[in-house]
Amino acid sequence: MTDRLAELSAQGVAVWLDDLSRVRLTSGSLDRMRTEQHVVGVTTNPSIFQKALSDAHAYDEQLRDLALQKVTVEEAVRLMTAKDVRWASDVMRPAYDTSNGVDGRVSIEVDPRKAHETVSTVAEAKTLWWLVDRPNLFIKIPATLAGLPAITEVLAAGISVNVTLIFSVERYRAVMDAFLAGLEKAKANGHDLSKIGSVASFFVSRVDTEVDKRLDKIGSDAAKALKGKAAIANARLAYEAYTEVFGTDRWKALAAAGAHPQRPLWASTGTKNPEFLDTIYVEELIAFGTVNTMPEPVIFAYEDHGTTRGDTVTGNFADAHQAFTDLAAAGIDFADVFKVLEEEGVEKFEASWNELLEGVAASLKAAGS
Repeated sequence: MTDRLAELSAQGVAVWLDDLSRVRLTSGSLDRMRTEQHVVGVTTNPSIFQKALSDAHAYDEQLRDLALQKVTVEEAVRLMTAKDVRWASDVMRPAYDTSNGVDGRVSIEVDPRKAHETVSTVAEAKTLWWLVDRPNLFIKIPATLAGLPAITEVLAAGISVNVTLIFSVERYRAVMDAFLAGLEKAKANGHDLSKIGSVASFFVSRVDTEVDKRLDKIGSDAAKALKGKAAIANARLAYEAYTEVFGTDRWKALAAAGAHPQRPLWASTGTKNPEFLDTIYVEELIAFGTVNTMPEPVIFAYEDHGTTRGDTVTGNFADAHQAFTDLAAAGIDFADVFKVLEEEGVEKFEASWNELLEGVAASLKAAGS
């Protein structure tokens, strides 16, 4: 029987799971995916935790304890999510150890309401790092303009970072610059660079959703023929930028000091258009040194019928540039697309966070009554 996920991993693509819950931990599901589906990392976000805490009774005992302690709602949320992430970090620790600290990572995100507040983001990142207290943790920080200096300062403190909500190559280049600056500061501060990890989460399917909606509105046959082209081309251009930046003397100096590169991580890889292949955002983005974080259905879909054709990125840079030229000629304003996607991304996570707070507040009240 073909082990398709093993084939994908052999191409240098780290398979990560984009999901976490107390039920997944107590049932042993995460550990089984580590051993059976080659999962070597976990990503979370406010929407994932909002769903996890609203769908299960697995948190009831901890909620009762927190209610007795009369903690605030914000404290309760942080303690509950930190427990899940700490537990998941322990489950993924074998992958961390065998990869010399590259994989086996689990992410927890700063409060999305602070996405435009640099100082508050840095403060919370340090608190979460202390609270979870695992070497294979990633602190997720959004790639907003306010997030960029926060990324640098958090890395400078020796804290590993997952940069999230990246949509454009332009912003991705700024993220890589923030990463390099952070490592340079970390080195000056005396930190061991080999212990600091980072990924840059470049969002994929949401780009097609927004662009294709605009192509439908344009309505011409030429415009409709370009549907489904934007997201993959955008990600391939991001990888092209990655190969450029991590080939510079600036990076080589950090690598000589023990630093690991900040890997591109393909996020939002679940297919939202039912007309598209359910594994398209995996098959078309195979490149060495990348991470693909997938919802569970995509992992199992790839295991069942995914096709690994070798590197599907580096030989297609010219085609990706042409796709962007064609889309712009059709009337797509990419500056506006990326602005809308970032704003919507922050707003969606804020909404999920607020729902999470409301749900936990009600649960605390019920547990204490």
